[in-house]
Amino acid sequence: MSVILYMDVHIPRAISVGLRARGVEVITAQEDGAAELDDAALLDRATEIGCPLYKQDDDLLAEAHRRWLAGERFAGVIYSHQLRSPIGKCIAALELIAKACDPADLENRIEFIPF
Repeated sequence: MSVILYMDVHIPRAISVGLRARGVEVITAQEDGAAELDDAALLDRATEIGCPLYKQDDDLLAEAHRRWLAGERFAGVIYSHQLRSPIGKCIAALELIAKACDPADLENRIEFIPF
């Protein structure tokens, strides 16, 4: 089973378009009507629909870490640094994660895409 990725509002559109062109299912915060949610609520929404949340700013990392320490369930966070994340490499890394993992593999985890 592949993973549906939930994209934060600040993720470049080209990443979502590139992933969809490669057959990866993507839901953006904008499409979901969640563009105005703060990070905690956005992670709640992603968890509610069972999709790991992809972010490129590190403010959500503290919230995900807090939940992990507290044993609170979340659908997972995938992170790459905004200024060091070439679009093509992001697409390739996210495609691999989406196609090689099951949603349960990412649950309660913070995955870092290193560049």
